[in-house]
Amino acid sequence: MYIYNVTINIDDSVHDQWLDWMRDEHIPDMLATGKFTAAKMCRVMVDEEMGGTTYSIQYTSKDKDTLSRYYKEDADRLRNEGVTRFANKFVAFRTELELINEQSI
Repeated sequence: MYIYNVTINIDDSVHDQWLDWMRDEHIPDMLATGKFTAAKMCRVMVDEEMGGTTYSIQYTSKDKDTLSRYYKEDADRLRNEGVTRFANKFVAFRTELELINEQSI
């Protein structure tokens, strides 16, 4: 299993609008691609020197090939929606994680 992690710092001036958009539009649109089976949104518990609030959004994909298809078929369109709506109001970076082991009680 792969996790596509997007870490975003969003400016306070658009925070509430961005949060609504993420919950109501962007995350559902990501899941609607059929390339992710789940999404988690977490607030990163740090005080940022640059201000704003930082979030980690983790999208679960069944394998590397499926994640690669997301990059090829959907990533540009979905990323551009956020850039258009919140230009110059966020900083984002993306990482891929491969799940090696998961345990629970």
